[in-house]
Amino acid sequence: MNTENNLPKETNTRRKLLAGLGALSLFPILKFGLLAKKKDVISCAPDAKNQTMKMLTQDGRLVEVDMSKIKGTKEKISNKQLQDWVKKDL
Repeated sequence: MNTENNLPKETNTRRKLLAGLGALSLFPILKFGLLAKKKDVISCAPDAKNQTMKMLTQDGRLVEVDMSKIKGTKEKISNKQLQDWVKKDL
């Protein structure tokens, strides 16, 4: 029977090495998981007073429009419809 005292020195050092590596592998879990501080989150919601949306004009310019002025459906148009709608001056 092998007991702790009868094992060769090489086996004891190997066990100590593996135990040390096991202990070191717990370090990231403790540091970044359990002991990590919660970070404060700042909301980036738009102001309720000034709600604007970027829209594309028929001549191809990008403008900001007040959302209260926008009427219509929320259906998306196809790329072909958009290409036909924008007037290009060459």
